[in-house]
Amino acid sequence: MVYRIVHRTTYKYMYPVSVGNHVACLTPRSFPDHVCERNKLFITPRPATRTDRVDYFGNQLTFFTIQEPHKKLVVEARSFVTIHENAKRWPGQSPPWEKVAKFLPHDHSAAGLEAYQFVFESPRIRASEEFASYARRSFTPGRAFAEALLDLTTRIYKDFKFDSKATNVRTPTEEVFRTRRGVCQDFAHLQIACLRSLSIAARYVSGYLRTYPPPGKPRLVGADASHAWVSAYCPDWGWLDMDPTNDVIPSEGHVTLAWGRDYVDVSPLRGLILGGHEHRLKVGVDMKPVEVLETNGALPGTSERPKGFNFLPTAG
Repeated sequence: MVYRIVHRTTYKYMYPVSVGNHVACLTPRSFPDHVCERNKLFITPRPATRTDRVDYFGNQLTFFTIQEPHKKLVVEARSFVTIHENAKRWPGQSPPWEKVAKFLPHDHSAAGLEAYQFVFESPRIRASEEFASYARRSFTPGRAFAEALLDLTTRIYKDFKFDSKATNVRTPTEEVFRTRRGVCQDFAHLQIACLRSLSIAARYVSGYLRTYPPPGKPRLVGADASHAWVSAYCPDWGWLDMDPTNDVIPSEGHVTLAWGRDYVDVSPLRGLILGGHEHRLKVGVDMKPVEVLETNGALPGTSERPKGFNFLPTAG
């Protein structure tokens, strides 16, 4: 499946911004069975400087500076991503969860060492006995790791209500747990907090959901915006993804943008500005399947590029 993704962010400021320094994390990741075929970032006003680099977690970042007065900033990322069938695999059988939790500190392989850092607390996620107690209702003694993960995912889906007005990007996970309301970012943070409180490696994944579902399939919560879910590490199987907002295992309808310890590591757009005062923010995401692309980016058998998806140079 090939997807065309357009992620547009617009800031409108009350007063002119004289200087803005920003970091964009808007390039989908590539790994086996999940390939970012093409990505382009369009920025208005045109940046005075712009550089790309890969961060500690392997995410592609774009740093840019705008040095002219402006009351509006528009950042639009356009991407093509190919996801092959059976890209997301889960174990038919997995070891008891206690064995997984105890094994990782002694795993000195490259994969084990990389995963172990996700056992610890991070800026937005604190481990606690409260989270551990909630998780233990799923992680009962001797229960298979994969089975326990899915049970916890289902419980969060049932116990918490999606409410876009209940939280913001700074809402503590403890408050989400108390009010039982939030959005995909909150539910991902909550599940990670529960897992880390049991010494299980878990990371935050940002990405996208297919905007229009296949015929006969329900529309998932989180489409039309950036989405978030969770990965937990299982020895011999690697990272296992789960989406607590929708109670599903991410599949070909989920596109991975970035991953890190929590939202702070993978925020799509962040920065510092001089001026502006108050602002209004509008974010829109459109992710649609398209025909398989030829190497020049055109649809098969034609010279026509997908409608509304122009890679010719524009501002930025």
